[in-house]
Amino acid sequence: MALVFIGIDPDTNGGNCPSVWVDEATGDLVFQGWEVTDHATLAEVAARSPVAENEKVVRLPARMKMIIQEACGGGAANL
Repeated sequence: MALVFIGIDPDTNGGNCPSVWVDEATGDLVFQGWEVTDHATLAEVAARSPVAENEKVVRLPARMKMIIQEACGGGAANL
């Protein structure tokens, strides 16, 4: 699997930073973000889409919307 780096949180401090990648072979998006541990948020997500044992709910800041759009082919990378 070859990942293409798309972008990192623009307000990064250099460590533990949310980022977005695209799998070159499949086009899948790979997100690095903060794991959601808030029980109310997890319950709200699970009510609509149960979270499997091999899944995690992650949060990316709103300021990364343009980076996510780029990963979806709507920006400069057009993968």
